[in-house]
Amino acid sequence: MTTPAQHLATLGIILPTPAKPVANYVGWVKTGNLVFVSGQLPLRDGDLAVKGIMGNPADGITVEEAVGEARQCAINILAQVNAACEGDLARVKQVLKLTGFVASTPTFTDHPKIINGASDMMVMVFGEAGKHARAALGVASLPMNACVEVEAVVELH
Repeated sequence: MTTPAQHLATLGIILPTPAKPVANYVGWVKTGNLVFVSGQLPLRDGDLAVKGIMGNPADGITVEEAVGEARQCAINILAQVNAACEGDLARVKQVLKLTGFVASTPTFTDHPKIINGASDMMVMVFGEAGKHARAALGVASLPMNACVEVEAVVELH
């Protein structure tokens, strides 16, 4: 059986150091067998590659770019879960839920397509255990002018 770490290696993904909280919260909380991961922005080395509001022509963000940002949010979630699992993602029994937030105009409606970037990453890494319940929501703005943010709930063995 292929481990989550092997799946990540096959995908060429090296998990980053988990982002430090920027306010009065923590990156994750473990209670019993559950890990609640705070909303993760698509940070790469502390920076956002894409900023702005989906559906705003002045920002010019494509759905494909935003899908990539949601994928990066998932990678950052995995980094937080990895810390909660003391470096052993094989302890993940099931990704239970993702909640994705897309900064968008009121007329933008492709939120689910964008959050698929995060959902697809969880399935690529965990297989059946990566399939989860989900919400994809549009919001007026996100921290640092990010176009997407994703949070997660994961069950451990």
